[in-house]
Amino acid sequence: MFKEAIELGLVISAYYSEHFFEGLETADRQTFTGIPYEVVSDGVFGSISETVTPQGVIAVVKMPEHDVEEILRNASKLILLENLQDPGNLGTIIRTAEAAGMDAVVLSKDSVDVYNPKVVRSTMGALFRKPVIYVDDLIGFVGLLNVKGFTTVATDLSASSDYANADYGEKTAVLIGNEGNGLTPEAVSAASLKVIIPMEGQVESLNAGVAAALMMYEIKRK
Repeated sequence: MFKEAIELGLVISAYYSEHFFEGLETADRQTFTGIPYEVVSDGVFGSISETVTPQGVIAVVKMPEHDVEEILRNASKLILLENLQDPGNLGTIIRTAEAAGMDAVVLSKDSVDVYNPKVVRSTMGALFRKPVIYVDDLIGFVGLLNVKGFTTVATDLSASSDYANADYGEKTAVLIGNEGNGLTPEAVSAASLKVIIPMEGQVESLNAGVAAALMMYEIKRK
C-alpha cells in the first residue's frame, strides 16, 4: 500500500524503523528515499505504531478528495452503506467494490471512519483508487438517485423478489445496512426495488460484507 501511495503521489512524508531501513533493497531504497523521510529507532517506531508487529514504515498521506456531483455524472453502479460500524466490513466492501467494478462507495455520516487504521489496511490499497464519500442525508441521497434514473435496491428480508432474478436496469445503487439492525425502515421505503438474498437453515441474516459482495457481483453479472 505504501509503494502504491508513492506511485499515486499521495505520500507527504514517511518514517522508517532502523531495522526496516537497513534491510531495504537498492531499488526500494531509491523509491523510499525519494520523498521526505526520517529513520527512527525500532523502540520509537514501536511506540508510534498502532499494530503489534509493524512492518517498519509509517506514512503521512493525502486524503483523496472526490466531488459528489462529478461522481453522479459518470457513475452507473454505486454501493450505499447505512450506519456500517465494523472496520473490517467496510475495508472488505471497498476492496470488493473495486473488484466488482463499482464506481463509488457512499456512506451515511454515522458510519465507521474510512480512515480507521483497520479499514485502511483491509482495503489493500483500494482506498486509494476507489472513490469513497460520506453524505449527511443518505435517505435524501437515495431520493436524488431515484430522480437521476438509478434503480435503488434495498436488501430486505420481507421482500418477495429474489436478488438473482431482479431487473436492476442500467444504473444501479445497492443499499446495505448496519451489521446488527440492517437497513432502517426509511431506507427500505426510499428504495425503488426490494430484494431478498435467500437463506437456508436457521440463519437469520448474512454478514454485511458478504451481502454486499453478492449484490455487487450480481449487478456486475447482469
